[in-house]
Amino acid sequence: MYQVVPGGAGGTITDVIPKQKHSKDTRPLVWAGVIGLVLLIAAVTAWCYYIASLRKAELLKTQLLDLNKDGYIIRNQGGSIVFRMDFRSGTLDLDSCSKEGELLSCGRTTDRNLNFFIETVRPKDTVQCYRVRWEELVPDIPVEHAMTYTFAHWYGGAVSAIQHWPISISGQQPPKPFVTGDIYSNRNEFGGILESYWLSSNATAIKINNSVPFHLGWNDTEKTMSFQARYNDSPFKSNPGEAPCAELSYRVCVGLDVTSIHKYMVRRYFNKPNKVPAKVMFRHPIWSTWALHKTDIDQEKVLTYAANIRKYKFNCSHLQLDDRYTSRYGEFEFDQTKFPNASSMFQRLKSDGFLVSLWIHPFVNYDSENFHSCVERGLFVREPTGRLPALVRWWNGIGGILDFTNPEARDWFSSQLRSLRSRYGVSSFKFDAGETNYLPWKFSTRTPIRDPSFFTRRYTEMAIPYNDRAELRSGYQSQNISCFFRPIDRDSVWGYELGLKSLIPTVLTISILGYQFILPDMIGGNAYLNRTDGNSVLPDRELYIRWLELSAFMPSMQFSIPPWAYDNEVVEIARKYTALHESIVAPRVLELAGEVLDTGDPIIRPLWWIATGDETAYKIDSQFLIGDDLMVAPVLEPGKQERDIYLPAGHWRSYKGERFDIKEPLHLTDYPVDLDEIAYFVWV
Repeated sequence: MYQVVPGGAGGTITDVIPKQKHSKDTRPLVWAGVIGLVLLIAAVTAWCYYIASLRKAELLKTQLLDLNKDGYIIRNQGGSIVFRMDFRSGTLDLDSCSKEGELLSCGRTTDRNLNFFIETVRPKDTVQCYRVRWEELVPDIPVEHAMTYTFAHWYGGAVSAIQHWPISISGQQPPKPFVTGDIYSNRNEFGGILESYWLSSNATAIKINNSVPFHLGWNDTEKTMSFQARYNDSPFKSNPGEAPCAELSYRVCVGLDVTSIHKYMVRRYFNKPNKVPAKVMFRHPIWSTWALHKTDIDQEKVLTYAANIRKYKFNCSHLQLDDRYTSRYGEFEFDQTKFPNASSMFQRLKSDGFLVSLWIHPFVNYDSENFHSCVERGLFVREPTGRLPALVRWWNGIGGILDFTNPEARDWFSSQLRSLRSRYGVSSFKFDAGETNYLPWKFSTRTPIRDPSFFTRRYTEMAIPYNDRAELRSGYQSQNISCFFRPIDRDSVWGYELGLKSLIPTVLTISILGYQFILPDMIGGNAYLNRTDGNSVLPDRELYIRWLELSAFMPSMQFSIPPWAYDNEVVEIARKYTALHESIVAPRVLELAGEVLDTGDPIIRPLWWIATGDETAYKIDSQFLIGDDLMVAPVLEPGKQERDIYLPAGHWRSYKGERFDIKEPLHLTDYPVDLDEIAYFVWV
């Protein structure tokens, strides 16, 4: 029988179509085919994603740096991780990243636009550098990157009240302004000599750009240092007319060893001195009235002090007349009561062979005769509106602080110094203070400054006409001022908090920051009340002797508490070490000082300078080098007449005449060092 079936648009189909039934046995095959097809599509999709991820991973690599959404790592040539930085101000949207040549850039975080890039720069075969910039496009958003410091030992940054070498981090500190401060009055501040530069034992260095509104914090639980840029709740200011959009920019460089990478960074990023101070400053000690007399100084005491220097047969580069020779702070005339005939005093000192320098500062107290005229002429730093002078409190009262961005203030201050020089024959000046903590939190200056520490720089420039013998205690980008820089006052104690043990770590830190003409403060410390070890108004006798011995191996020596305040034995020890300084130390230091003008290399060097792969050398804070060939190991513990000494590999001769020809570093345990001795070794 035939069956009629509906056809297409043209009519009917009359073919015979037999009816069929699907067998149940074929259904699994159909499903298997469907599943196989799905799996094939999934595999192809996964492969495509894998290829894309490989391309993205390749995109986010540049030389030895790997970038991810949360930060980046840098490896050395051997493949080991030497540097890690985490982003704390946002997560990068990696889909917004692109790479063109050696420039890797991104345009977004997960929630906002930004400008971010890392550029690879290879300035020389042995150095690999990375320029990093994170720029916010919305005002008042801080930028913060956190550097992990566990990969190595770190050095640099700033002097501090408790100074260690290498840097020792404890506690948690939210990022705070990285500006110069007086660490004697506030021991939690950053010190008066500071640069935004750090160096590590694994041959990695980081330099924050000077334009960054830079804040530094740390966390010893996370083992991180936080580098932050911000304008809100900060003394930093954006450029006039510009929105306060924060930018954190810096350069990370990796080299072959810690010494060579530091040499590269110094030559590339630091100012260098353009002259060497007066040679006599290196050869003969400075004698200051401060620790001996404090502010209770007068004409008779100055003349007696000078007479005793000659009586006890000591040399003198110059005599330093410290605070307080004027009747009020901010005046430049001698107090007639304390100095009834200053001109006669200077003439007598000159005839006895003494040059004299004077203590000065940037403050004019409100009770000074100069205060009103300085206000009328607009010579002071002003409050934020610029309408009124800002009154500031310092350790000697309340007054105005001169605005050294103002040419009129600079000229006025300079004229006062020139007048002192012409009237009395003053040889130079001790420039005290200059740190930003003596500025108001918010202030204005004649020439706007974005970075408060630029005020420090401007103040240090006032020393340039006197830099043969001048002394500064603060510095920021001031290496080319070419005078002696002094750490803040030391207490007459043994420990690391502004004591004898802090001296070597502080000098090494200042050296790494590019300041090579270093005056390590007064022998024995400042003998301040309640901050002096011992049972008398004088520093402890043993402490004084050990301090004296160490100072003899510094670029310059400075007395105030005189050796004759103790006994004849101390006087003889002082004569011995001032002679040793003049005959052995000063000639070598002066040779190195000449090299500083070209290289910027330290005069006082850490042991790792000649032992770059030596883990022990990275941690030694009680020995140092003068150049590469004179190693010094002072006794820094009370009651000790021996010490452990670490000798790097080489050929050494001790001060006792012993010869050490060693291919490996050598530990000398309990090496005997009498009270009148300091251990030192000369490269043969």
